[in-house]
Amino acid sequence: MATVTKENIGLLHEKLTVKLEKTDYLPSFEKTLKEYSKKANIPGFRKGMVPSGLIKKMYGPSLFTDEVLKSVDRELISYLQNDKVDIFAQPLPLETDVRQLDVNNPADYIFHFEIGMKPEFQLPDLSKATITRHVVTVTDEMISGEITRLQNRYGNMKDQDTVNTEDNVLNVIFTEVDGENANAIEGGATKDNSLLVKYFKEDFRSNLMGKALNDFVVVQLDKVFDEKELDFIMQDLGLDKEDAAAKQKHFKIQITKIGLMEKRELNEEFFNQLYPNGEVKTEADFRNKVKEEIQVYWNNQAKNQIHDQVFHQLIDHTSIEFPQEFLKKWMKSQGDVVKTDEQVEKEFPSFLSSLKWTLITDKIVQENNIHVAPEEIKAFAKQQLFSYMGGPAAGGDDQPWVTDYVEKMMKDRKYVEDAYNRIQTSKIFEWTDTQLKPTDAAISAEDFTKMVEEHQHHHH
Repeated sequence: MATVTKENIGLLHEKLTVKLEKTDYLPSFEKTLKEYSKKANIPGFRKGMVPSGLIKKMYGPSLFTDEVLKSVDRELISYLQNDKVDIFAQPLPLETDVRQLDVNNPADYIFHFEIGMKPEFQLPDLSKATITRHVVTVTDEMISGEITRLQNRYGNMKDQDTVNTEDNVLNVIFTEVDGENANAIEGGATKDNSLLVKYFKEDFRSNLMGKALNDFVVVQLDKVFDEKELDFIMQDLGLDKEDAAAKQKHFKIQITKIGLMEKRELNEEFFNQLYPNGEVKTEADFRNKVKEEIQVYWNNQAKNQIHDQVFHQLIDHTSIEFPQEFLKKWMKSQGDVVKTDEQVEKEFPSFLSSLKWTLITDKIVQENNIHVAPEEIKAFAKQQLFSYMGGPAAGGDDQPWVTDYVEKMMKDRKYVEDAYNRIQTSKIFEWTDTQLKPTDAAISAEDFTKMVEEHQHHHH
């Protein structure tokens, strides 16, 4: 009768020894051999009449090895399930000489494996965590800027004959040329674009005033665009923004259309277009509504930042021990190409951090009965579809084409796994929100943005 014994060889690191007796695998091997005899097609013999000795000689060694290893796996799985041993990954076989397996001399065999045990640990009390909820102050300047953006977005473009203001919108063709002579370079970059006069450097804008349709200017990119705009322009032209020489290329910029955006008037017609339920009647109502929407946006950003604080609170204040030697061996054995010790050491801190977060979230999920239903994944797919479209589907979200799209996505395993993980993560942070007692702190939008950017930069 087979036995499995366990021996500690390190922190959360155990050695399992599986002892097989002949009676554990021999009957199954002999049964498999007989089945092969009945099915084998060998020239010179009728089906089912092949001598057992020949079958054993031809197939015996591989069938024998398979049956022994199957028996070992069966005993391992049974032991781990019955003893409720919670392990990382799969048992790793220690050096075993498979040549000891001799079909002609069945014997008792011993196999050794190592396992990494999952640790017991406690989560920190989030109600005692120092968490700051940053409340961004919405200024009159922010409100006025958003109102101007909305007026322009819903405004009407009016064609003009000449450039006469920095607010003119220019449709242009960029053509790479050889210099001031403006001869197009064969194979050079060329691209249609649309940009405001104010996108050019301030000291260059006067060169555009009075220009008419089909007029052009020849420029060096870095001479006429500030860094931020230059990055966008170079990317649009397919140029490497890190290439200093590319920034000095000459381009002919020819005007194909001149427009001026007429801002929408702040009247009831405009308010009703933006808010059809009629809740906004006056300019004061409009400003208040815009302020609310800006505040909601920054509150959501602040919520994301709270979740970042919670992530660090859980990672930094949850003490978890790991079977590091086992995990390094496991990392080394994964993938088509065996990793070197140097590669494993380099990747291990990041791997361990990721593994720690997985254990923490698994514990939260189990202890709080968090689960994701198929209907939630379908709803997520619909929400994504409508966000791509810029709003809900005309005619409702239960139309056949919407249903077909959702069913198609539900058959995409990678999509379903990604959606499942995103919904589960959202639910985990919804739970953490219920545990927190954050302290409010006022902050400007600029300082909040700077704080988030510096944090992201630090982690990259």
